[in-house]
Amino acid sequence: MKTDKLIWIPRVLAIIFIVFISLFALDAFSGDASFIKKLAGFLRHLIPTLILVLTLLISWKKPLLGGSIFILLSIAFAFFFKTNRSLLTFLAVTFPVALVGILFIAFDLAAKKKGEI
Repeated sequence: MKTDKLIWIPRVLAIIFIVFISLFALDAFSGDASFIKKLAGFLRHLIPTLILVLTLLISWKKPLLGGSIFILLSIAFAFFFKTNRSLLTFLAVTFPVALVGILFIAFDLAAKKKGEI
């Protein structure tokens, strides 16, 4: 299999993770607050999604740079969301972002080594 087809693995994983993390934003619509406050909370909860989408767009054209950003984001997520306190939370929130970054970098380097890019 050519490495240019392997680059779809981190892309698809990133899209799946972005959809997964976006589902948590729907929690903002529960409670007794006004619709405007719920909408504001929903948009605030989508900030990580926006950052991940922008990083995916960068990774689509520049996998090495995007992969590095994904790895940095995984470190930021670990500290910001305090995922280091629970293994399950770490595996659900931080690990997939790091894995996507590592895969983008690995497949980009493999493609360059074979001269496909």
